[in-house]
Amino acid sequence: QVQLVESGGGLVQAGGSLRLSCAASGIIFSRDAMGWYRQAPGMQRELVAKMTGGGSINYADSVKGRFTISRDNAKKMVYLQMNSLKPEDTAVYYCNVDSIAFKKVYWGQGTQVTVSS
Repeated sequence: QVQLVESGGGLVQAGGSLRLSCAASGIIFSRDAMGWYRQAPGMQRELVAKMTGGGSINYADSVKGRFTISRDNAKKMVYLQMNSLKPEDTAVYYCNVDSIAFKKVYWGQGTQVTVSS
């Protein structure tokens, strides 16, 4: 199985930065796709950024140029650097992995990001 634990969320003023981290444990392969999603109150969960095992990256249009996803396969970590934060970025951010070994998708418990105006 796979467990994911996010950290790094918090309260920040608009224009500020945060770096989210996700620590994975269990069987993780470098070719597993890993990424970040978010869910604001009353909204559906949406993709923020995702990196395939081959290194391809997909960003939501709303975060392009401001957010950067990266991963350290040796440490089983994935990161989300968030710059120029806006109040509309306020949400619970979830780490996600598409496990090839277990043929299922795993989620972390989420970390709250609040951006004040």
